[in-house]
Amino acid sequence: MSAKRYSTVLKRRFSFEPVRLIGRVVGTLLLLGIAIPAQSLPTVRQGAQILLNGQMVSESWSQWQDDSGLRIGISDRALLSTFGIQLLSANTATQQPIQWFTQPNLQPSALSTRIMSSLRYLDVTDLAAQNGWQMQVADSVLKITPSVVKVSAIRHTQPDWGDRIVIELDHSTPWQTDAANQDVVLTVNAQVTPDILQQIKTASGKYIQSISVEPFGNQTRVRLSITNGIQPRIWSLAKPDRIVVDIRPNSLIARNVLWAPGLRWRQQTVAIGSNRVPVTWLELDPRQPGLSLKPIVPNPSSMRGIAPLAQTAQQSQAVAAINGGFFNRIRQLPLGAIRLDGRWLSGPILNRGAIAWDGLGNFAFNRLILQETLTTSTGQRLPITHLNSGYIQAGIARYTPDWGATYTSLSDNELIISAQNNVVVSQQPLAKAGSAGVPIPTNGYLLVLRSNQSSAAALSPGTSLQLESTTNPPELNRYPYVLGAGPLLIQNSQIVLDPKLEGFSNAFATEAAPRSAIAQTITGQILLVTAYKKLNGDTLTLPEMAQILQQLGAINALNLDGGSSTTLYLGGQIIDRPPNSAARIHNGIGIFLR
Repeated sequence: MSAKRYSTVLKRRFSFEPVRLIGRVVGTLLLLGIAIPAQSLPTVRQGAQILLNGQMVSESWSQWQDDSGLRIGISDRALLSTFGIQLLSANTATQQPIQWFTQPNLQPSALSTRIMSSLRYLDVTDLAAQNGWQMQVADSVLKITPSVVKVSAIRHTQPDWGDRIVIELDHSTPWQTDAANQDVVLTVNAQVTPDILQQIKTASGKYIQSISVEPFGNQTRVRLSITNGIQPRIWSLAKPDRIVVDIRPNSLIARNVLWAPGLRWRQQTVAIGSNRVPVTWLELDPRQPGLSLKPIVPNPSSMRGIAPLAQTAQQSQAVAAINGGFFNRIRQLPLGAIRLDGRWLSGPILNRGAIAWDGLGNFAFNRLILQETLTTSTGQRLPITHLNSGYIQAGIARYTPDWGATYTSLSDNELIISAQNNVVVSQQPLAKAGSAGVPIPTNGYLLVLRSNQSSAAALSPGTSLQLESTTNPPELNRYPYVLGAGPLLIQNSQIVLDPKLEGFSNAFATEAAPRSAIAQTITGQILLVTAYKKLNGDTLTLPEMAQILQQLGAINALNLDGGSSTTLYLGGQIIDRPPNSAARIHNGIGIFLR
């Protein structure tokens, strides 16, 4: 193909403002037959807004060139939430099979993938052309205008297992779902006529409490009020083109997607005894080059603060994440171990379970104690109760610059002792909790005496200090990354659950709740796991979560903060629950690609 004809093909394919230098370089290489690796192709343009059929949505897209011309990629989050495209199981990270107005008995079509920063983009160029979408790039906005589509029928049936709604169309078209409380709104980019609106005669069903269908410009909105806790399964089929909504207790779509080299997104229903539990997890190979795990927090400059996991992951540029350890929701402070790059952002408490790891694929699961002792110039030894912690106990606590620039008193009648270069420089009493912040020395730390004023005499200004710090068990001290939660669930293939040993209340030990955990398999794979309810609607106890993890092949496992904190994130989206239902949390474990 001549250079002139090549340029003409690009201009016909999309309307865009050329980036001349990149275009000329890439075009010359391609015309000369020099191959460019897919992940190395230069990005022509990126944006975070898509104008779909006149409606603006905040979703990411990218534009690049390859040997077939100019390409458009849309993040898989956007394709799931805004276009209705379903991701099928995949064993290659470069091709993603999809289900979108296709026939189940035929080989599914696949879209090529491209990972940039913390998002994965799927190439929709050919899909758009096949379905008559007009695409145009204007600044940071990708404008997509699908063909005009009409609803040809709407049916509601009630199989033995629940409810099914079928929306027949005269052509394939994007669709979106939005869940709020017990309502699910399905918005189809298709027009509906008054006679079609009369086809829904049944006001309710087995799990549907009410159904309403209404026109909305060029769209049709179907609002379903569903029995609490039931999530619908929504997908599309061809011949005729139709959208199917199934409402049943087990709506989880089995999935095993190689999302990136060394990182899989998995979903399936797991049997424990006579019960079955829908489970979502990420499976990663910690020895995969370029893949790493680190603790993440909403505010790296201060340990105070909580935020949704998705926000913290995006801020940290993590491609995936799970919620982490416990925290005080009111004070927004950590209650457990967080170690990052060898620094204790927060120390462990109450001999609770923790996971420790390095950057070489080595992991340890155990109960953890941090033992710190101060020795004064007079030989007096003073034990430190906690390091950088929101957990309040009588004794001496220590706060370093990793806690933040200042310390605000957490209890009444605290005595604040400032130490710089291992020498006490001042003492300051604070009468009330919440008193104004005391600066934490950048070349030292603060000692906070709580109900322990007798030690003040040994810490007078000018006193030299020597700090000893070690962990129990000692081997955990060599790992640069630690995250504590608990209880420890599995160790060396045995269930070792003992909430009382780790300082948990009887109520915590026996309650049922949504659960999250991190685990290790015999092959060294790391699992980030969430589970919410059994198919009978009951939430999960700690022993049941341990059984689920054993079913997934775990030989070591740690319970993470569950309940409303339970959240699993991948590629810009929450994958285990409705995004607007996720609570704010203090910390998590992030997965990074570089």
